[in-house]
Amino acid sequence: MDSIDKTAMIYREKQRFKQPAVLISLVISGVATAGLFGFGIYRQIFLGQRFGNHPMSNAGLIIATAVVVCLYLVILFLFGFSTLTTVIGKSGIRFRFFPFQMKDRVIRWEEIETSEVVTFNPLRDYGGWGIRSKKGVRVYNVSGNKGLQLKLKSGKIILIGTQLETELTRFLTELKNRS
Repeated sequence: MDSIDKTAMIYREKQRFKQPAVLISLVISGVATAGLFGFGIYRQIFLGQRFGNHPMSNAGLIIATAVVVCLYLVILFLFGFSTLTTVIGKSGIRFRFFPFQMKDRVIRWEEIETSEVVTFNPLRDYGGWGIRSKKGVRVYNVSGNKGLQLKLKSGKIILIGTQLETELTRFLTELKNRS
């Protein structure tokens, strides 16, 4: 649930991947690959005809098919269940990109030099969505082109994606005004 708790001055946002084209292409390529392996199993095991120029053993073909199907299921799981959770309060910013980060990453306000909501191009600037690193910037993004950019006093830059640009900007302004 995305929300701002004004009594406690806490901002929460939970995001999931929203690129249907990516998920559809994964499903199509997975079905096509599983179909090809399935055809190979049918042809080689049930019809007794070689599958390919250098056919595997029947057991090898079954194992290879199982491995490929399992890999696609893992990839679909990662896309389907990945969440980027951001919580901002008076003490700092906490975020986690599950299942790639098992623990929350916490950045205290004392560590932050500047914070601002920015627009960026995920593909051009960072090569896509997910956890990315480029040009000294660490990016956590699941969808869209808006994010909270944190310039840390250590010199590092962290960019955390957001789908709620207006609410986040308003919250940060209100939080700064109360400090």
